Amino acid sequence: MIGFISPSDWPEDSSRIRHILSLSGGKDSAALAVHMRDREPEMEYIFHDTGKELPDTYQYLERLEGYLGRKIVRTTFGTTFDSILRMKGGMLPSNHRRWCTELMKLKPFENYVGDDFCVNYVGIRSDEERVGYISHKPNIRAVFPFREDGIDYAGVQRILEEAGLGMPPYTEWGRTRSGCFFCFYQQQIEWVRLKQRYPEFFEQAKAYERPNAVNGNTFYWNDDEPLAVLERPERMAEIEKNWAKTQARLAKRQKNRTLAETLGGLEVMPLNQQGCLLCHR
Repeated sequence: MIGFISPSDWPEDSSRIRHILSLSGGKDSAALAVHMRDREPEMEYIFHDTGKELPDTYQYLERLEGYLGRKIVRTTFGTTFDSILRMKGGMLPSNHRRWCTELMKLKPFENYVGDDFCVNYVGIRSDEERVGYISHKPNIRAVFPFREDGIDYAGVQRILEEAGLGMPPYTEWGRTRSGCFFCFYQQQIEWVRLKQRYPEFFEQAKAYERPNAVNGNTFYWNDDEPLAVLERPERMAEIEKNWAKTQARLAKRQKNRTLAETLGGLEVMPLNQQGCLLCHR
């Protein structure tokens, strides 16, 4: 096993330790699964299904399952997003209220592990500095193979291409992340692309923006801008224009990079490119 030394309070018998890799439907966790397939034969692959994923995500997971030759276990919290939302009084999740991650991603993972000793394989790359949203239970230990093996963004792309998987299909129409179709971490341009590609999902997301039962306030997915405003033709045109300008600046920055940076595959990310580790990697 890569880069893991059992803590002193863990069993010496390695057969009592489970190896689990959580898949999000994103590029990093998929590449990590490919990377680890022949390195850890006892690996368990799981996917925490919120029931609000894009069809593209399910398609990509099916292709990955075929490559791995192993079943990807689907886990759920035991209830639905809508049920939890009602319990929360209609208060939508946000980057300040990430109950969706806690209850529909982290909790199902911890329930799946139970009290077993578990090594959790996390797809944070060598060119990333963040830690991520991971379990802190004493029977679960996280390892970061990409960091240990020096695999960056370009390395992830290479792994996926060589495996014949390629990047997730939603990247073809302008989405940068996996996760729920209404994820609050989406950029404005991604909301525009969702409206264009899956108008029915955009309408479902818009329907969630209504006064909540706690204080009567209305919460919105996209900061303080209602989707009913964002979808106006003139607003969508403005967002696309601003996005094009940003891409031009990024392209210029790419052009001015050194040869070493280019060959190293340095990733240039938009300023607000953040998100939840469990959902988007």
